[in-house]
Amino acid sequence: MKNYVSFKLSFLIQGAKLSKKNRNNGFFLENISYFCIVKHLEKVIKRLFLLVIALTISILNGFSQDSDPMDSVEVSLITCSPHEQIYSLYGHSAIRWHDLRQSGPAQGQDLVFNWGMFSFSKPFFALRFVFGLTDYELVCMNASTFWPYYQQWGSSVMEQVLNLTADEKRKVQQALAENLRPENRVYRYNFFFDNCSTRPRDIIERNLNGQIQWVEREGEQPTFREMVRTCNRNHLWSKAGNDMLLGLKADQSTNRIEQEFLPANLMTDMAQAQVYENGVYRPLVKEQRMIVPPGVQLIEPDWIMTPTQFAILLLILSIAIAWMEWRRKKTFKWLDVCLMVIQGLAGIALTLMLFSQHPTTTLNLNYLLFNPLPFFFIPSVIRRKKTWWKVQMTLLALYAIGAIFQSYPEGMGFMALCLLIRILINEK
Repeated sequence: MKNYVSFKLSFLIQGAKLSKKNRNNGFFLENISYFCIVKHLEKVIKRLFLLVIALTISILNGFSQDSDPMDSVEVSLITCSPHEQIYSLYGHSAIRWHDLRQSGPAQGQDLVFNWGMFSFSKPFFALRFVFGLTDYELVCMNASTFWPYYQQWGSSVMEQVLNLTADEKRKVQQALAENLRPENRVYRYNFFFDNCSTRPRDIIERNLNGQIQWVEREGEQPTFREMVRTCNRNHLWSKAGNDMLLGLKADQSTNRIEQEFLPANLMTDMAQAQVYENGVYRPLVKEQRMIVPPGVQLIEPDWIMTPTQFAILLLILSIAIAWMEWRRKKTFKWLDVCLMVIQGLAGIALTLMLFSQHPTTTLNLNYLLFNPLPFFFIPSVIRRKKTWWKVQMTLLALYAIGAIFQSYPEGMGFMALCLLIRILINEK
């Protein structure tokens, strides 16, 4: 009996130990099952995340393949304000081609197409310019090298981003490439009708699918001479020289197209223009922004005297000399010969303008005062004959009448009075 009790007690103890061990193994198995499920969920989530990323990239690639590369390109008209160099008194225009893409072969491409390149070093540049035989050249340059030039001179640079379709941008691109070919990039410059302002305008207008509706300037019909004078208002001797060379045609009223030889006028017209296509209007310019703000410009006088002051001084000298001649009862014939030589040399320069290709210089009433005729009458003046003075009086009268039709250079009225005094003193 005692042995039985001991066996039973031992069994119970072993059973208790085994029960405890089984309970411990169950907890361990339950933990293994839980961690396996968590691990599996993590793998599933990672796979789903990678799948989402792959789908996103695929969709974006699909969009990039479907979009037109021209959608990221901006085509702009660039307008530079004048600065105080003589050749820059009228401003400047160009076309900007800016690719805004951040990838690909054309990423960040920022180019300026400039039709205003020339070289002073070419033989007889000034003479060729006067005769309208100057060749200008189209140059494509990086925008980063274009802005600093105008910044250092204090000129502002304005950009007008054009509202073009992808197809129109492609046409402009092809036109620019065609203009840039070696056989096309050099062109015969014409100050009023074919210059750095008219060329960009024509490129833009000819490559639109629609038609530009311009806003005409009602009541604003300045002459070429008036516009040139405005640009030269701080350079009076340059203004007088232009007035001497410009003839009767420069005093005719101009229309909108003719006024756009000045970049500032073209910029104003572009800002107001609309494009009409398939019954719909859209503004030609969608955004206007300042690239280079205006800086400080130093205006230096051309000379110590203005043309009017110089002419008045000559008139005073003429009166003083005439008074001396009247007192002595004798004219200074060699003074007249010197004046005739100066008058004749100026006349030769004007006469050469008859062969200029500039359309506004051929018919010029300044020829009435400055022409080669004095050279033919110098011998008669030395012999104190009065033939030349009668011819001079006739020309002077015609010159006075011509003031009704042509605007003369500053101070020319006083110069005419100097000649009249010489006529009167020699006719006494």
